[in-house]
Amino acid sequence: PVAVRVNGSRIREVTTIESECSGTVIPGLLDLQVNGYGGLDLNDGCVTPDTVAALIRALWAVGVTGFCPTFITAPVEQLLAGLRSVAAVLDGDPALARSVLGVHLEGPWVSARDGARGAHAAEHVRPATVRELDLLTGAGAPISIITLAPEADGVIELIPEIVRRGIIASIGHSEADPSTIAAAVAAGATLSTHLGNGVAAQLPRHPNLLWSQLAADSLWASFIADGHHVDRETLSVFLTAKGVDRSVLVSDTVAVAGLAPGSYETPVGGAVELSDSGRLSLAGTAYLAGAARTLLEGVAWLADSRILELGEAVGLATTNPASLLGDRGVDRGRLDVGCHADLVRVDFSGARPTVLEVIVGGVTVSGAAV
Repeated sequence: PVAVRVNGSRIREVTTIESECSGTVIPGLLDLQVNGYGGLDLNDGCVTPDTVAALIRALWAVGVTGFCPTFITAPVEQLLAGLRSVAAVLDGDPALARSVLGVHLEGPWVSARDGARGAHAAEHVRPATVRELDLLTGAGAPISIITLAPEADGVIELIPEIVRRGIIASIGHSEADPSTIAAAVAAGATLSTHLGNGVAAQLPRHPNLLWSQLAADSLWASFIADGHHVDRETLSVFLTAKGVDRSVLVSDTVAVAGLAPGSYETPVGGAVELSDSGRLSLAGTAYLAGAARTLLEGVAWLADSRILELGEAVGLATTNPASLLGDRGVDRGRLDVGCHADLVRVDFSGARPTVLEVIVGGVTVSGAAV
């Protein structure tokens, strides 16, 4: 048991204590891929600053104190509107702004092929150009990650410019062959987005783009740990191959996440069904329609599945994403003196983790003291 003392928005002291504690204190979770949650959708074409602000508060309640608002492939005008909405929140409310770790653009420079494209609209997939990069980076919101397919027109040539602007170039929604993966890594790509997903349903045994990304030591990888996107055995192998120190958990949640099980109509996936287990499927099919488990549930699932110890699983959603983000992750994701006082008190004893209290910047924003 420990006591964490706070001075303003920073941790002042962490000491061991003799008394019993209620719940487990962990750093605030950092989620690098959030499309929506609790009925709030960043990709319905109607996002406003109020949408972004409400999403931040909704994520606080489930233990996420820092996240990357994620916009998927869409017309450039829609992407710009989303970026401007994020920028307005950053300019208007410091308490909310501290929870935004920069935008994650998942597309529009991804594979146009079925399977690898996933739920991204084929009609909006397009070649990568410096002109569009200029428009997106000039919209006022910082961009932290761009997910792209190395085989798409213009991508390999654009990766060095993306990296030069301080943005992580991440491989995803791709059907690239191993030599093209190697070219992307040589050009400066440093991350694989939700590895194991956003690929064709069938691949050559070897070589293929999964093995190539796992074998690339300079690539980090993000994973969705919900038991649906990647099964337990596969995820265990992936984490062993990539290494725990270069892996991060993401939720990749969509707007239906956090809602009651049932049937829903969504702007991106159409008719979908959410099961009690958190599996979100296209209605009447076995195909996934997005992710619906929170990042904290992913941490708990990873530990309950005996893939990692709880402390290691927490690190994949706190310390590791902070390290990957570089300057935007400084002093986050750790219970150390001088770090941001973003803390979550969790009860891990039940079938699902229960958030007892959330503190952001030294202020309780959700839980017992609110």
